[in-house]
Amino acid sequence: MKKVILIIGITLGLNPLFAQEDDLDISSDNAWLKAGVTAGVPVSDAGDFSSFTLGVDLRGQYLFNPNLGVGIASGYSNYFGEDENDDFGIIPLAGFIRYYFTPNGLFFGSDIGYGFLTGADDTEGGLYVNPQIGYHNRDWNIYAYYQNTFAENDIDIQSIGIGATYNIRFK
Repeated sequence: MKKVILIIGITLGLNPLFAQEDDLDISSDNAWLKAGVTAGVPVSDAGDFSSFTLGVDLRGQYLFNPNLGVGIASGYSNYFGEDENDDFGIIPLAGFIRYYFTPNGLFFGSDIGYGFLTGADDTEGGLYVNPQIGYHNRDWNIYAYYQNTFAENDIDIQSIGIGATYNIRFK
């Protein structure tokens, strides 16, 4: 219940960032889709059951100004089971915020939302956070991440890794 209240509080707190303006002009210069792949190493509880994670990353982003972008994120991360453990996965549904220092160069940001677990019997999912730091240009983002899903039953599904996304611009 605490996690549900936390998610609702964060959603309401971030709501002004996603508010629509009357003169919202979406173009290839301020909005695009991002599609890519991630690869990582499970740590903590997940490291006991899995040795590698591979996933897809899908995002829709809108830039408020050249430095601040917000959007929605989803995808799928598969955790490959080891020692007779089955594979399991996470499907995140999250909002994200990114800060770009310059038009090409360093960025940092984070996703926050809910991670739905697949292939797990004891839990359905939980609070999902995914801070990132990386390099970007007009077409690509390459980043390091730390992904954590605070699942039910005090299980934390964590991984660290790298990812790359390609920006698909609206025309």
